[in-house]
Amino acid sequence: MFRRVFVANRGEVAARVVRACQKLQVESVVAVSEADHAAGFPYLQEADEVFLLGPGPAVDSYLKAEEMVQAARQSGCSALHPGWGFLAENSSFAALCDDHGIQFLGPSPSTLDLMGRKLPARRAAAEAGLPVVPGSDSPLADATEARKLAQQVGYPIALKADAGGGGRGIRRCDTPEEIQSAFDEASREAAAAFGDGSLYLEKYFEGGRHIEFQILGDGQGRAIHLFDRECSVQRRHQKLLEEAPSPALDDATRHSMGEACAAAASHWYYSGAGTMEFLLDEAGKLWFLEMNTRLQVEHPVTEAICEVDLVAEQLGIAAGRGFSVNQEELFPQGHAIEVRINAEDPDRDFRPAPGTLGVFSFPGADLGKLSAEGLRLDTHLAPGSTIPPHYDSLLGKLIAHGENRAQAIARMEGALAAAEIGPVPTTLDLHRRLLAESAFRSGQYDTLWLTRLLHG
Repeated sequence: MFRRVFVANRGEVAARVVRACQKLQVESVVAVSEADHAAGFPYLQEADEVFLLGPGPAVDSYLKAEEMVQAARQSGCSALHPGWGFLAENSSFAALCDDHGIQFLGPSPSTLDLMGRKLPARRAAAEAGLPVVPGSDSPLADATEARKLAQQVGYPIALKADAGGGGRGIRRCDTPEEIQSAFDEASREAAAAFGDGSLYLEKYFEGGRHIEFQILGDGQGRAIHLFDRECSVQRRHQKLLEEAPSPALDDATRHSMGEACAAAASHWYYSGAGTMEFLLDEAGKLWFLEMNTRLQVEHPVTEAICEVDLVAEQLGIAAGRGFSVNQEELFPQGHAIEVRINAEDPDRDFRPAPGTLGVFSFPGADLGKLSAEGLRLDTHLAPGSTIPPHYDSLLGKLIAHGENRAQAIARMEGALAAAEIGPVPTTLDLHRRLLAESAFRSGQYDTLWLTRLLHG
């Protein structure tokens, strides 16, 4: 195992990696911006060393690849964990780590390149035998080509950025007349967000569900899956609540698609943790959308039902130890639900609300692990912590596990009722409302459900 690991990220995921290193008796060095250093998050005291990067804005700190690698070298680290966001899926960053003898805890630069753009990923998935959403195989030349292909695929369709992510560069079209303006808008948005305005087209499935499968690959051609997660509670393509396993899949589909995902990862000689995202249509068919080549925010629900520490697995794989479990030993145990608690004001169109936490209390939940009550809190914060304005608004994630879905819901409802955060506005009340809704309790919801609920 590594002696020292550099954590090239911030906030909740940095705290998560530091605590995994502590459990494995591996030293951790944390990169930190001036803004986060001033905030004094608890994990900065838990790390063995803190390396100050630069000013608060991410472009001056967490996105400075060369400074990250140099800091890892200067602090004596032989491995680097990229977390999620920032540089986590940047192939140039991974290559830079390799060039300087730093083990990047993730896939190879070539795999990151392959999966980093949507069209190559679609082609690779199809070649590996995964069902791919009907659409274009290459970038669209213009709106005229998009209109011709849409006629073949059938409306509605979605125009998407080839280099996209985070819900940007996407436009839905229901008629040929909408194509031109949607194409121009999506291309401009993609160029501004990603430096590339290339678009492709996919069939848009009304009322679909977002299902994803967790995989681990050892980089030597062996891969396993850790079943599925349901991520359909979304607002503007951003996930707010996740659960595992999905209430929409039967066991036969769960196992067969999990095996197909593991086979695809094996085919690609994938290394580390990854997630394959699918859309479940109204007919019950799963369609591959994309692959996230990193640890996911929602990974704790998978850990809860599989009793596997995914960060520890990442470290073991990168150190050449492979997996701590075999596929035959894995099966879903109970049910888990996670809510993302953000410093946002739902009454003001979810406007971010940075500030200082006077109260931050989650009775019955243990930090980073399930308590006897089946509750877990993943966070980088404590009472008195300051929330800087430069980054995303995630305060933490509350996870509830039960013997079945009904028990997991009941435990989450109790945990949310007891939780207190203030004075900054948060999404706590929204989650209390969501769990009480009949559509959620029955498991009959899709990716548009929350939008309909909020806006009628």
